[in-house]
Amino acid sequence: MTPFTMLTGVAVPFGVENVDTDVIIPAKFLKSVTRTGLGAGAFESIRANDPDNIFDQPRYARAPILIAGDNFGCGSSREHAPWALGDMGFRAVIAPSFADIFSGNAFKNGMLLVELPQDQVDRLMEVAETDEITIDLETQTVTTPYQDRFTFEVDPFRKHCLLNGLDEIGLTEAMAPSIDSYEARLTEHQPWIGGAAGVAA
Repeated sequence: MTPFTMLTGVAVPFGVENVDTDVIIPAKFLKSVTRTGLGAGAFESIRANDPDNIFDQPRYARAPILIAGDNFGCGSSREHAPWALGDMGFRAVIAPSFADIFSGNAFKNGMLLVELPQDQVDRLMEVAETDEITIDLETQTVTTPYQDRFTFEVDPFRKHCLLNGLDEIGLTEAMAPSIDSYEARLTEHQPWIGGAAGVAA
């Protein structure tokens, strides 16, 4: 997983509230078992009904930041939602709040979710129409070229994983020395268990 430290880039001022996962990626695209290509189907209902929709405007092509409305990612638990957002180029989403399951799925896929009060989100929406925004995970701040500086909270464990690019596999691999030491002790003191584990491996 790619580490997330500091991100400066164009932000899409979407801002719609209660966007569920079926809007992010419709159910007909869930047959895919890979993450690539899902971006083409993301926000399909919005893009199909509005030729001038914000997602297809040249300025926002491959923008790394999405500014959304309250309760973003509600609905089903589909992991395809953060996959689709990532395939569009998004690495972070800023909103007043997120659905819990979507939040967990986004984190596991290396996406930073930034919760800010509505007035601060509104300010970022305004800035995003003309200028880039910077998200610094280390200092937990969002800044603009106009001296705006907003701080956000993030779970320490999630922060550690994102800063170091650690997904669940990476976390397990980082514990390899401790796992090896445990298995060696197990083999020495309970060989009937360690031996069985060795045969199974």
